[in-house]
Amino acid sequence: MEPVPISAVTRHFGLPASTLHYWERRGLISSHRRSGWRYYDREQLYRVAQIRLWRDIGQLSLDDIAAVQAGDAADGDWRETVAARIDVIEEQMDRLIAARTYLRHLLLCTQESELHECPHFRASVVLPEASRSEA
Repeated sequence: MEPVPISAVTRHFGLPASTLHYWERRGLISSHRRSGWRYYDREQLYRVAQIRLWRDIGQLSLDDIAAVQAGDAADGDWRETVAARIDVIEEQMDRLIAARTYLRHLLLCTQESELHECPHFRASVVLPEASRSEA
């Protein structure tokens, strides 16, 4: 396969050229130069696709991607980097599920206009009590 010019790579992956330049500066990908233009071989195209997938789906940072690509993280195996990201995603999912549950409950509240008077809301809130020394 002939090396592919940067313009074709940016069109295909929907990335600005500046992103590819930045990834190259970070050492995540490399290009070949011809007449001052960047060209990417098959291996680098797979790397671009992989980085994009890891960013979009895996929500990995570029530092995490560099550690995974290198095969190890600063503090151990690359799997630790991935496992830590899974932990963060699971925490986010828990918060999103709680938010969805609360908002669905809010939709069912019988209090039409004064939501702060919703009996279920009021029952779930713990209010501070005045201490005798402050009174």
